[in-house]
Amino acid sequence: MPKAKGNGGKNRRRGKGDGERDKRELEFKEEGQEYARVVKMLGNGRCDLFCFDGVSRLGHIRGKMRKKVWITAGDIVLVGLRDFQDEKADIIHKYSADEARNLKQYGELPESARINETAVDMAMADDDGAHDDIGIDFDDI
Repeated sequence: MPKAKGNGGKNRRRGKGDGERDKRELEFKEEGQEYARVVKMLGNGRCDLFCFDGVSRLGHIRGKMRKKVWITAGDIVLVGLRDFQDEKADIIHKYSADEARNLKQYGELPESARINETAVDMAMADDDGAHDDIGIDFDDI
């Protein structure tokens, strides 16, 4: 059998995902931008957003972030608002959980903002166990 000459497959080229990223400077919103929470991923680089100005918008992931920065439901993002379409916004930046907590401490995000909660977590929080009772009382048995 011939000796392997390569240095590994495509997983080696991707690099090691240690999760240890450089400390980056916190990006605050400017005029024409708003903080938002991703409610649901819709596919094709689009998602349903709830902006913290109280408006739900359709978000579009910019091309520079596609396939490089993974955005999921529950993430806190910075969006650029469109002058010509108020119901749509472009996702500019994704905040990590630590960065989102810092934004909350600085008063940029409202106190009611939930950080790093997925759609399943939000549905379970809304439920509060009210529908768990199926009508069986074990004391009667």
